Amino acid sequence: MKKPSNILNAIVNEWVDSTEISGDRSRSLVSFLDNYYALIEEDNTKEEKRHEELRAKAKIGESSDLVLDTLDARMPVFILFNNYSKVKPLINLDHLYKRSESGLLDDEYYDYGNLCLLKFLGFDVKELSDFGNTPVPNANNPKALKDYQDKLDRRSYLLNAASIHLTREIRKIWMPNPNRPEADKLRVTADGQYLKVVVEDDMGVDIELDQRSEGFQWLVSFFIIFFAEAADKHKNAILLLDEPGMSLHALKQRDFRTTISRLAEQNQTIYTTHSPFLVGPDELNIVKVVEMKDRSDGTKVHNTINSSDPAALLPLQEALGYDLAQSLFTQKKNLILEGLTDYWYIEAASALLRAKKIADLNDKISLVFANTAGKVVYYATILHAQNLKIAALLDSDSAGNQAATQDSLVYTLGNKNILRTKDYCQNVTSPEIEDLLRDTLVRIVETEYSIDCKSIADSQSTRGIVSIFQSQVPNFSKYDLAKHFIKWCKSNDASSLTEDEISNWTKLIENINKVLK
Repeated sequence: MKKPSNILNAIVNEWVDSTEISGDRSRSLVSFLDNYYALIEEDNTKEEKRHEELRAKAKIGESSDLVLDTLDARMPVFILFNNYSKVKPLINLDHLYKRSESGLLDDEYYDYGNLCLLKFLGFDVKELSDFGNTPVPNANNPKALKDYQDKLDRRSYLLNAASIHLTREIRKIWMPNPNRPEADKLRVTADGQYLKVVVEDDMGVDIELDQRSEGFQWLVSFFIIFFAEAADKHKNAILLLDEPGMSLHALKQRDFRTTISRLAEQNQTIYTTHSPFLVGPDELNIVKVVEMKDRSDGTKVHNTINSSDPAALLPLQEALGYDLAQSLFTQKKNLILEGLTDYWYIEAASALLRAKKIADLNDKISLVFANTAGKVVYYATILHAQNLKIAALLDSDSAGNQAATQDSLVYTLGNKNILRTKDYCQNVTSPEIEDLLRDTLVRIVETEYSIDCKSIADSQSTRGIVSIFQSQVPNFSKYDLAKHFIKWCKSNDASSLTEDEISNWTKLIENINKVLK
């Protein structure tokens, strides 16, 4: 009889510290412990406890295997699509049926799409093919002729109903522009062994599907294939789409996101794209940035909208930039500002005056910042082209003076719609918007930076306050100063402003309302 130690050595002979105790290893070890449990001396609680602990640890691998097997059984099916089949405009039903029955799809690129079309429309390829092979009965056999005519009419009615259904669904995803001649009516017709898909244009002329744009063909084929398969063999599968919609033009790509959302109602859908138009501004919470800067590190998927590679963030930046540009056209009245800090000051100061019912900036006026004085004219030109009301507020420094004298800006807005800070702050030689809050900002700087600039500001009253801060405050930032002002507004009201500041801001707000009434 073999000693227990010899049996144990045979089990663990090739084990090392990194050996995973699971599967057969776990079962062998547990079996050994159970077989030799009787060798433990009676009432030896220490060894009995040790045996229980060893047995529990040996069964951890068994439990782990059970968990992994359960997870594996519940692992969803992933379907990767990186080559999108097309629907052929002319289908030979007999050839398609024979190829599908034999499994010899000699033209798989088209046959797959055609079978999906028939499935989506609810047709059986064999039934259509058999009818196409049915000869026309002899005229001397009226009953057979009537049966044939009834089948022909039934097929015609079914094809007509299918055409209406297909057109209705395609219009939902193609979203044709009613102001443009975009063909969107599809018809499915049959003649003998041939099934034909045509597109009817706005003049009633039939155009074969493959004569339409590549984008329209792709969208029709994508919709038919995916929605047919999503309800069949891909049901409950997770769909992985690689660069979908690349043959669609930009605006159609934005519309295509609706199609993906419809698809995702039945199947969780994940897609990759480099196109900014396939990134929805209202979907940033589900966007993942993917990058690979170094092959040794591999591909990284970020849970936050962050990346060390600027190229990875480019589609998001372009998407947000486009939506920002589009947002310029949502309000009929627009005040163009030089920069973001101007926006903050006007928003915060007008809120203070509104709360005290001193002055109220019209809430229908949209504040648009151009980032620099030089870009004000470009924003004015774009907005003017949309027949919108526009005014611009420019500082009276050198950059503002240069922008205000541009012929194109004067022509676009007219002199009265070009507002200048010098008209509301006469004491400063070249005032910027900060000079309309001169005394308040001096107090804020003293609080936030522990630097007293009051004496210099009083003695150099014609000098711009920003210039004084730049000379007195280390690493001074106009952005930080504006943020400190917003913070100050949360614990103060208009009564904390000086009389001159209230007067200047009241005149400015009233004039903005006047020119954009």
